[in-house]
Amino acid sequence: MTPFTVTLVRWPGVGGWVFAPIPVEYAPEATGPFGRVPVFATVDGLTWATSVWRDKSAGWLLAIPSRVRAGKDHGDLVSIALEIDHTRL
Repeated sequence: MTPFTVTLVRWPGVGGWVFAPIPVEYAPEATGPFGRVPVFATVDGLTWATSVWRDKSAGWLLAIPSRVRAGKDHGDLVSIALEIDHTRL
């Protein structure tokens, strides 16, 4: 898991989820069922099991729940490391 830094993006519309766009060089090589790939994500030192998914226009995205963001939001930088969870493929 090589950490990288990205800028959070709030998705427009109702609900306004906050995502971390995953740079191509850190993204999974293949898409899993429903365009998702299960991962262990570490954001600013907090690790949890989740999934990244591929959006046709935005590329690979990691949804960052508010409990993980700890007050960070659109435009803030976060440090991320991803590891594919092969047990959930």
